[in-house]
Amino acid sequence: MEHVKEIEIRWVDLDVYGHVNHAVYLTYLEECRDEWLGGALGDPSTIWSYVVARVEIDYRRELRLEDDVVVACCGLVRIGTSSIRTRESLVTRSGETAAEAEAVLVARDEETGRSRPLTAVERAAFERAAAPG
Repeated sequence: MEHVKEIEIRWVDLDVYGHVNHAVYLTYLEECRDEWLGGALGDPSTIWSYVVARVEIDYRRELRLEDDVVVACCGLVRIGTSSIRTRESLVTRSGETAAEAEAVLVARDEETGRSRPLTAVERAAFERAAAPG
């Protein structure tokens, strides 16, 4: 199941060229990914139990203030032993793809700061999130 979030493009997001700075694309994706993760696990505070280990992004189109809003999408691609992989995108309201990305999130042991295996509860929640509809 994919999560969709509309995000307003703010003037502070722009760089000297008048388009959204490339690093802000990652912030937009993170906002959507965090909402998806909290929703999938049923508790928004659980996002702090995960860290981003990898993000791969392809920039397809510049975003400008005139675009007004960007639509961010996030969905689960794969469940691993201690990690999950998401597929994410940024799309204009008119349907033009601005960016496509994949991220790897690793479950983190709060005491040691190291990776840990997904719990049975987490795995079941992610399997539900991956189910269509």
